Amino acid sequence: MMNMRKYNRRLFLQNSGKATIAAGIGMSILPKMVSAAEGNRFTQQALPYAYNALEPFIDATTMEIHYSKHAAAYAKNLADACVAEKVNTSSVSLESLMQNISKYSAKMRNNGGGHFNHEFFWKCMKPGTSSMPSGKILTAINQSFGSIEAFKTQFSDAAKNRFGSGWAWLVQKADGKLICGSTPNQDNPLMDISDLKGKPLLALDVWEHAYYLKYQNKRPDYINNWFNLVDWSFVEQQLI
Repeated sequence: MMNMRKYNRRLFLQNSGKATIAAGIGMSILPKMVSAAEGNRFTQQALPYAYNALEPFIDATTMEIHYSKHAAAYAKNLADACVAEKVNTSSVSLESLMQNISKYSAKMRNNGGGHFNHEFFWKCMKPGTSSMPSGKILTAINQSFGSIEAFKTQFSDAAKNRFGSGWAWLVQKADGKLICGSTPNQDNPLMDISDLKGKPLLALDVWEHAYYLKYQNKRPDYINNWFNLVDWSFVEQQLI
């Protein structure tokens, strides 16, 4: 009887260990296995962190659905549009496609924008609590807005006041000045049809699928908490 109890306990511990390992793989490795073709800007790239890495500010379930369902669909539909409209993705850059989007279909605009925006959005964030901006990006923010607090207010207002679905942006104009604004749906500041134009430095997704599971209709709470995730080193790298 004693030997049987020891055997059952050993079996339980083995199975528990396997389950723990499997759960860990699901949370930390799975996002990196979804990428179709690393390095090709027209395909979905590996998420640079685990689904649960942005908690408590963005929950793991939202990240998994957002990346593996919504963003993946944009990448797939973009690929279909490129085939249908004979876009040679080996010779045309994704940025160039955005800059000439008026020449293409609504499907290309919606899905090309959706793909570009999400790929950029993932890079704007990093796990842990974000530090304050410093160096060149802090200097640029202070020169354009007067202070980091003034910038946050303008950026938050752009995100909160975007009616329906869309994106909030920090962009750099050709003269070097930084401005905040927003775009509807999956438009972005690179597009030739966009009212807001400039080089994207920072982006925030304010479609409801980006926050509704955790924040419901409290978009301002989502925006305020999101600032804890901003990767300011990435933002600085985007400066002209």
